[in-house]
Amino acid sequence: MPRSMSRGVAALMLSCALLFTAACGSDSTQSLSTGSAASPSASSTFEKQKLAKTRFVANAGLAAGAAYQWIVKPYKAGKFKKGADGRTFALVKAGLAGAFTYNRLKAAVNNAKGDPLLSKAVAPLSSGIDSLKELGTKLRKGEVDAADVGGLEGVINGIKDAGKSAGAEVKDKVPSTSQLSGG
Repeated sequence: MPRSMSRGVAALMLSCALLFTAACGSDSTQSLSTGSAASPSASSTFEKQKLAKTRFVANAGLAAGAAYQWIVKPYKAGKFKKGADGRTFALVKAGLAGAFTYNRLKAAVNNAKGDPLLSKAVAPLSSGIDSLKELGTKLRKGEVDAADVGGLEGVINGIKDAGKSAGAEVKDKVPSTSQLSGG
């Protein structure tokens, strides 16, 4: 690969990594006020709530995009059936997408805690998200069935509906393959 091309690829990968880190990075709440941490102002509370919704939308959108692109769509196309062309690759990608989806949904629930309305809307979905914990492993092993995929779609649709009802509409955002693998 020519040196100028490898620099361009490296710059692109660094940019993607920075965007991913910004969108999905640490879920800890940071103080946004310039004053004392013991007495946050009303505006800092508003900003925290606004960022909570923004981060919720980003994480839930990535989860929804990964679930649809690499699990639901290939499943419906028959890519996970024994003997299907490209089955192994589809299952590996789906396994990564399952783990990624679970991780981003958990992050979205944590983000929702920063906004009272969003927190109430998302709270009933926690058990459904917890039920997806082993989805990545089942997918990699080729043990997924219609009930698993239907459950995943139900959780994703529930998150989207909860966000919409709280003024935080979630749209699918397909993560890159490097994002799926944690890169």
